[in-house]
Amino acid sequence: MQNILPDYSDPLFSILLIVAMALIIALVTYAWGIYHQQKEQGNLLKFLEKFDSSECAFDTEDTPFESHMLQPLMLLAKAFESAGAYPKAISIYLYILKNMEDESHRSELMERLGSTYLHAGFLERARSIYSEILRKRPRNRQVLHELGVVYEMMHRYDRAKEVIEPLETLGEEVALLRAFLDFSEVRYDKALSSKAKITQLRGLLTQAPALYRQIVGVMLQLDTHEAWRIIDPERLDELIDILWFLPDSQLDLDIITSSGALRTLYYAKGYLPTPACESGIFSLDMLATAKRSGFEEGDLLFSYLCQKCKQSFPISFGRCPNCMAINSLKVEEKIAKATPQTHYSLL
Repeated sequence: MQNILPDYSDPLFSILLIVAMALIIALVTYAWGIYHQQKEQGNLLKFLEKFDSSECAFDTEDTPFESHMLQPLMLLAKAFESAGAYPKAISIYLYILKNMEDESHRSELMERLGSTYLHAGFLERARSIYSEILRKRPRNRQVLHELGVVYEMMHRYDRAKEVIEPLETLGEEVALLRAFLDFSEVRYDKALSSKAKITQLRGLLTQAPALYRQIVGVMLQLDTHEAWRIIDPERLDELIDILWFLPDSQLDLDIITSSGALRTLYYAKGYLPTPACESGIFSLDMLATAKRSGFEEGDLLFSYLCQKCKQSFPISFGRCPNCMAINSLKVEEKIAKATPQTHYSLL
């Protein structure tokens, strides 16, 4: 027997023992990896089952999935999303996620699904998707940003501010985002009095001058006199639409008559009888010139451009509805034929 089995002190025995242990560890690791992958797949399928609903109208139940279908389905989903047919885009993303096995593409699809839920207004579903992505990839900056947007739209500003810390750790510039969340919290806080809101908004304006347009707009709703005290005629291009549609009952004639640009605006609007100097805004100056020449039917029409994604919108925004950028709005005006006056404000 001693001749058959190697002695434990034999180097060959030690090598065989090490090789055997390495094989056992490799097999156990491989088996654990397969088990973990299957468990994750099962958890993902169980997680995705929560999102099947009647509004996902695109029928994929009887469609067998094949790998070559991935690109056409992705293009179709993006086309539906671009056209605003969010339920159909959602149903395709869910169908692909349940059938594909590539982990790297699955993460990207989960992000697309979360973004589609966000743009469609399904905020709780978007929150669930983003939380699931961050459970596996907590350093995903885009998902962190969009999760903060979801909490902001849900008016859960405490949770939105929690997202700022990991973004700051990852090296993101968060000063404007923090100020914007503070502004939104003050704006929608029903427990604060108008006086308290004005005090906090003035402080925010000092800290974040980039929020000038939004702060002036809210202050005009709270206290017209206080708002006019912070209106800067040199920044008329940022407020031209708000001031243009401001009811005459909310005008401060002392401040207006002391500024040539403001006098021009309200002369062109028809609130002041005497012409003034040029304002520096081409459409406004042309309208004032036409009025001096006897043309009384001119008006201004406004559109709102996101300077980041270059999308144009018919209404003003704090965050771009398309790319979710903060403070990217540019007011664009053009001369048009006057419509009957309603004196409705944009505020």
